[in-house]
Amino acid sequence: MRETCVPTGVKLKETGFGYTLSLIGGKYKMIIMYWLSENKVMRFNELKRCIGTISFKTQSIMLKELEADGLIIRKEFPQVPPKVEYSLSERGLSLIPLLNMMCEWGEKNSSPALEAVQR
Repeated sequence: MRETCVPTGVKLKETGFGYTLSLIGGKYKMIIMYWLSENKVMRFNELKRCIGTISFKTQSIMLKELEADGLIIRKEFPQVPPKVEYSLSERGLSLIPLLNMMCEWGEKNSSPALEAVQR
């Protein structure tokens, strides 16, 4: 059994926990992964419409980082106008159970649930 996810004296970035956070950290990466898990394949503008609050530049950066980390697949079609589709890689799909656990935790611990516990 493991003592702790971040042992004393070990830098966070040198742990599995730190590595995972480096891949999914930030405001939009898990949201992008969520929408790709729900829709399987999406184009840039479809994804932007689903997220709503993300700028073109930020979305572009997040997608490039996710692709560089091997979490999403970018498929470019050689046609005019250009067509690009995004989907989760096998590696990205392996993070979906974590996302689902975060959703469940949030539902159990959101304001109404939290108020009931505090009573």
